[in-house]
Amino acid sequence: MSAASVERPHGDRPLIAEANRLMDRNPGYRVEIIGGQILVSPPPDGPHAVALTDLMVPFLSAGLHGTDTRVVQGIGLWLPTGTEDYAILDLSLVDADFRDHLVENNCYDPVCFRLVLEVTSSNWKTDLRHKVKAYAGAKIPVYVIVDRKHQRLHVLTDPAGDDYENHRPYSPGEVATLPAAIGAEVTLDVDAILKAGCSEAS
Repeated sequence: MSAASVERPHGDRPLIAEANRLMDRNPGYRVEIIGGQILVSPPPDGPHAVALTDLMVPFLSAGLHGTDTRVVQGIGLWLPTGTEDYAILDLSLVDADFRDHLVENNCYDPVCFRLVLEVTSSNWKTDLRHKVKAYAGAKIPVYVIVDRKHQRLHVLTDPAGDDYENHRPYSPGEVATLPAAIGAEVTLDVDAILKAGCSEAS
């Protein structure tokens, strides 16, 4: 999939300038702008990182990190929700030519994203509420949320306006099958993912 990048007006970017200052002063923190508000999240804990690594395996095994698509962590998504809005994603599946879709501030046009995935941390409400609206508004086809707070995995598909038409929560013991439209069949073992992300030693 290939299309021209979103056109953005140039000039003053006070929120982005402040967000970049915050990143410089707080190494390891994630700074995003969603709905015209700067959001600062502390560095994720170890189980968050383990869950994220485990989540990559099914995508890699399905051959999605190759010539057509790439599986990437920590990439920036430019959002249409505000003139300076962007999010830093835990995990994404993007078209292989995503580098051609750089908008600004190391963020890429939504057109090259097939799937985004977030693993919740202390700011879980952002992933479950604000980012649902933002990613639907950006027309991201699939949004997966590993909700460590409530021990659920959510698969949202078919963006419409500022929401998704289909929202399927999965519980431990279930297997989530992602839409084939991402480029291959990928299934996620909900119990294994939630256990990997558990902050308490088992």
